[in-house]
Amino acid sequence: MLEVKNLTVNYGAITALRGVSLQVKQGDIVTLIGANGAGKTTTLRAISGLLKTAGGEVLYEGRNIANLPAHEIVKLGMSHVPEGRMVFANLTVLENLQMGAYLRRDKPAIRKEMDYVFGIFPRLQERLKQTAGTLSGGEQQMLAIGRALMSKPKFLMLDEPSLGIAPLLVKTIFEKIVEINREQGISILLVEQNANLALEISQYGYVLETGRIILQDRSLALRQNPQVKSAYLGGA
Repeated sequence: MLEVKNLTVNYGAITALRGVSLQVKQGDIVTLIGANGAGKTTTLRAISGLLKTAGGEVLYEGRNIANLPAHEIVKLGMSHVPEGRMVFANLTVLENLQMGAYLRRDKPAIRKEMDYVFGIFPRLQERLKQTAGTLSGGEQQMLAIGRALMSKPKFLMLDEPSLGIAPLLVKTIFEKIVEINREQGISILLVEQNANLALEISQYGYVLETGRIILQDRSLALRQNPQVKSAYLGGA
């Protein structure tokens, strides 16, 4: 569904990504792990059109979408849940969700989508009229994922969904990510600092180090890999 080939991204004179290549098959959850500053967020931002690429291809359903405007990429069925959630703090929960559907005109289907979001995250329905800035970190993450689902994506990118969230809620959010993948058939590219959790719910994984993919394998194999264990899983 997604094939990234030799992706290069520069920040001025600094090369942030150096020929990154990865694939996400239809219906899979694929995870991208690596230390802070490895280029994980840059990879997602380049795929979703928020950053200009200096070289390489981003093939989405066979079409090269590299450097296409971000809103055009959303129209094609790709949604990006950014690092730090980035909810509209002064808008209510309902208004944030409506913003997720801003490209859509099919009102009955939008209503159905919202009901689905409330089914996954009942807490959002309870907080419907509350401003997003007053929600807890976990609730904001639920809202950010819910907002992304409102565009009815076929492909979802999640950047650090566990960041700054209480451990109990992290477990809930990861269970919901699996549920969305299974029930809706949405393909997912997941960037996550908690490598253990990410490799547990994904089928395949890539390890990014200083802008390059240094390792790739089935998630189970990566979890058992001594190099990955010592660097990212907190043990030898």
